[in-house]
Amino acid sequence: MKVLVTGVAGFIGFHTAMHLLERGDQVVGIDNLNDYYDVNLKLARLEQINQCGNAAHFRFEKLDLADRQGMAELFAVEKFDKVINLAAQAGVRYSLENPHAYMDSNIVGFINVLEGCRHNNVKHLVYASSSSVYGANESMPFSTHDNVDHPLSLYAASKKANELMAHTYSHLYQLPTTGLRFFTVYGPWGRPDMALFSFTKSILNDEPIKVFNFGNHHRDFTYIDDIVEGIIRTLDHTALANPDWSGKQPDPSTSKAPWRVYNIGAHNPVHLLSYIETLEKHLGVVAEKELLPMQPGDVPDTYADVSDLIEDVNYQPRTVIDKGIEHFVNWYKDFYTQ
Repeated sequence: MKVLVTGVAGFIGFHTAMHLLERGDQVVGIDNLNDYYDVNLKLARLEQINQCGNAAHFRFEKLDLADRQGMAELFAVEKFDKVINLAAQAGVRYSLENPHAYMDSNIVGFINVLEGCRHNNVKHLVYASSSSVYGANESMPFSTHDNVDHPLSLYAASKKANELMAHTYSHLYQLPTTGLRFFTVYGPWGRPDMALFSFTKSILNDEPIKVFNFGNHHRDFTYIDDIVEGIIRTLDHTALANPDWSGKQPDPSTSKAPWRVYNIGAHNPVHLLSYIETLEKHLGVVAEKELLPMQPGDVPDTYADVSDLIEDVNYQPRTVIDKGIEHFVNWYKDFYTQ
């Protein structure tokens, strides 16, 4: 199977491409290699892919999703069987500073992906959504059957827009699409702007860590291997129409069109201060904490109801926080002491 992985030099894209290659798929990866964070980390991920056992089945092309002509040519030439769209401008806080970046990548870029799939007989599009779409929703655990019309950041709004755009293409062109709402992914090769990475860097540099909401966050931290397993299981389970769907009582997670939305998380929210304590244990250092109020756009808690993903693709998150943080710390020390 030939699979396009967008954002292949990113955290989740890198791990996804590695797993696809391990099982024998042919992977074309694209990434614009922007400088939102250290480009050297992105290049190091690509180097890892090119050194893996099935690297001959991998091809990388530097390409921006917003490049309409370039994307159209890529789809026309490669004729992908399936597509995994993981490229996006990420980060809730950064969306307060640079909103146009989110429109270029997450909206313009996504329409180019949809158009490529539509015109080239792609059998299934799986794309990254986010737990941030739940916004002001306070019903726990977050369920895909709940309404998500009150996002609290432009990043969240762009991800909700992706779900709506995908539904339109599933309805009009019978393009099977599945959105995955990721819940706080962490693990080796992670992004420097994410909590575990930034905490680790600061602690090892004897700098205080910034703990927002005075540490009272709860997050459904999900280890990268569990996320990737869910992505690939979902890719292999092509979205189908729900024959029982009714416009009189519409289910927000399914449709008469071949369109689905799932949560993908650990289903186990962890108190942020407890998470930090586990990190301190594996680093052997007690962090100096700068307790700060909650940032604009943040939500206090996340908690994923993953029952639909379990039922449909037998998704089973397995990695406990203690082991996941240990794996990250070991990778971080190894990578940054080379």
